[in-house]
Amino acid sequence: MIEEETRIVWRADESAEGERIDKAVTSLDDDWSRSAVQAWIKEGRVTVNGRTVKANYRLEAGDEVIVSVPPVEELAVEPEPIPLDVRYEDEDVIVVNKPRGMVVHPAPGNTSGTLVNALLAHCRDLSGIGGVARPGIVHRIDKDTSGLLMVAKNDLAHQSLAAQLKAHSVDRIYLAIVHGNIPHNRGTVDAPIGRDPHDRKKMAINHKNGKPAVTHFAVLEHWQQASLIECKLETGRTHQIRVHMASIGHPLIGDPVYGPKKNRYPIQGQALHAKVLGFDHPRTGKRIRLEAELPKDMEKLISYIRAENH
Repeated sequence: MIEEETRIVWRADESAEGERIDKAVTSLDDDWSRSAVQAWIKEGRVTVNGRTVKANYRLEAGDEVIVSVPPVEELAVEPEPIPLDVRYEDEDVIVVNKPRGMVVHPAPGNTSGTLVNALLAHCRDLSGIGGVARPGIVHRIDKDTSGLLMVAKNDLAHQSLAAQLKAHSVDRIYLAIVHGNIPHNRGTVDAPIGRDPHDRKKMAINHKNGKPAVTHFAVLEHWQQASLIECKLETGRTHQIRVHMASIGHPLIGDPVYGPKKNRYPIQGQALHAKVLGFDHPRTGKRIRLEAELPKDMEKLISYIRAENH
């Protein structure tokens, strides 16, 4: 079956005034690259107030932008022999420990080097629910977050795992290193998350248009200028831990989006690791709980901070 193109309709507000159309459209979806959007503009797939425009068109408040996203089948997603750190695998599910810096699935303009490319080479039997570009992908973790990710090998497994995520019955525990010494030992951030109205590339606490989001955290180690914390997610919103911790004044170390632009610490990307993943097996119902040790870059960061505190 040939998938139809998707039409995205968006109206520019005052925050988009004067912004280039190619930059603005790219920020509407984390999976779109600037080069892919520029190609869509050349092909006439992007219109403003019903007319085609050039990539350097500057938006005005109130402009109606329509993006005709090409079908996902146009993505040529090829198997690539990229090494995988497999922590569990059977006929239904595979759980991998994703390294920091790896994108989970392909997107227009970025069709290689992703976890999906590696999975297609490792096991060709992945569920088709996610489409051609996202076979087997039930949930995601950010490119610069490391740790455990479960992938469905068939549609039965995909439906079961997706239902468990929706019911909040999947155990997801992360380790993070944040700026500042959190004065208490544990806490909960219960604040809705939605697109930042002032910067569409970011998520933010958004009480008007946000979706419910709850993060429980415990401080494992206090330092003078940083804290090692364990976070347990009730929900799985985009950038949830990063947004929630920044909202209480403790952004993740290495996170240039929600924390300081300059990073003086020895880590590339936010110090966040998906340590524990627990779920009911889709076929047997048996509870599976997996744990992944801290990656070397976070161990190095902890040693660096401990040395600073002596």
